[in-house]
Formats: sequence, structure tokens, C-alpha cells
Amino acid sequence: MKDLSLHILDIVQNSVVAHAKLIQVTLDVNTTNDYIELAVSDDGKGMDNDFLQRVVDPFTTTRTTLKVGLGIPLLKQNAELTGGTFTIHSEPGVGTTLKARFLKSHIDCLPIGDLGGTIALLMCSYPDVEFRIMAVVNSHEFSVSTSELRDALAGLSLNDPSVYPVVKEYINSNLDELQITNLG
Repeated sequence: MKDLSLHILDIVQNSVVAHAKLIQVTLDVNTTNDYIELAVSDDGKGMDNDFLQRVVDPFTTTRTTLKVGLGIPLLKQNAELTGGTFTIHSEPGVGTTLKARFLKSHIDCLPIGDLGGTIALLMCSYPDVEFRIMAVVNSHEFSVSTSELRDALAGLSLNDPSVYPVVKEYINSNLDELQITNLG
């Protein structure tokens, strides 16, 4: 993965495949304490303890088309390469939460990437999923949810092709105020 937004895309797609109806994504950038933390939680089907222990192995996957699943192992590796940490908790029938913390100043810390485009793509591609997204930079925050966007669109569907550029621009303008694109 070339940037954190691609990790977000991958992890959230895992949540969608796990039948999550609520997915929360938080990206917390703290320049004072020199970290970037990504947290994703969902109310999907969850994983039993046996699968949870193996999920960081690239040869563990639920897919039938390929015998490898690199998303979670790469996220873990990329966080740990910076001196950061990775945790994942899951419970069958409840959901999954993962956190990856990166040492921001480390040479191996990935850039943030196209966060606005990724968030807009996810929200517009999966309009039946309630996304709650939060970006925090040194205690200044921007949050957006699927239900807020749906209300603002006054009847237009999130997966209407004309909506994506509007949602992306709205998200990017708020992320620009946080100056998050200059930090990764």
C-alpha cells in the first residue's frame, strides 16, 4: 500500500464483506506527540479467537479467489516499521476494531494520500452502510456521517453519479481546513 487512504479503503471493504451496517473510521494526527493513529471499528460478523490470531498472517483469508490476504498484515507491518503499534479485537456477532499507530516523523511513515476521495468513494459506493468518519489534527476535528450527507442531499441518492464530486469536494474542503493533507 502506498498510503494510509488505501489502507482505509482495504480495511473498510473487509468490514463491508463482514456485513457491517455501521463503520467508524478515525484518523488522528498529533504533531506534538509525533503520531498518526488509524482506528476502524464495525458491527460486522466479527471473528472467532482462532481466526483473529491468524488474521495477521498473509496466507489467511476468507476469499475463495486468492489464497492470500495482505491488507491487515501490510497495515500491521507498515505501522511497526515506523516503531508504531497495531492491535485488533473482534468478537463474533459484535464486530471488529483495529488500531494502527505510526511514528509520524519516521522515514517509513506512509503519506496520508487521497483521504477525501477515499471517504467519498466509500460513502457513495455503500449508501446502505452508516459511515461515521472523523479526522483529528492536534485536537481540531472534522466529522461526517452518511446520515448527515443523506439529509443534506435532500432526496438525492448517495450513489447517484452526480453526488460523488460534491461529497468529495465537501470532505476535501473540511480536511484542507485541518491542513491534514500537508501532514502526511
